[in-house]
Amino acid sequence: MNGPRLLGQTGLPGELAAVPRARRYVRDLLDTFGHTRTDDALLLVTELVANSVRHSDSGRAPGGRVDLAVIIWDGTLHVDVIDAGSAGSAPRLRTDACAESCGGRGLRLVHELATAWGWYAVPSGRVVWFQLAGTEACT
Repeated sequence: MNGPRLLGQTGLPGELAAVPRARRYVRDLLDTFGHTRTDDALLLVTELVANSVRHSDSGRAPGGRVDLAVIIWDGTLHVDVIDAGSAGSAPRLRTDACAESCGGRGLRLVHELATAWGWYAVPSGRVVWFQLAGTEACT
């Protein structure tokens, strides 16, 4: 059993341009370490970073930021997306999103693809995280 290994962390601006930057950053990390579920990880990172920018104070306040941490532990990938949170909303699965709507299904994708996911408050905002089990990384 190995302990957690930080593959990388980065700070991004709280704007939609951060989404493709987050994807590139994670893709480069996972390619370097021989990760086997890169496509799933990239989709989930896209959803969580986009949600942070759209629904938290990180995307509303001038100079807002979203932080990303990528960790591997015993073959499980763990990704944290840290934002400024929002007094008016918290991450939740929507049950009212229909097939014709343009949004509202991001956390449903996270819920369906991730081995586990969740969120918790921190003094500076909140952390939304996911895990993908069964991954491998070169040592």
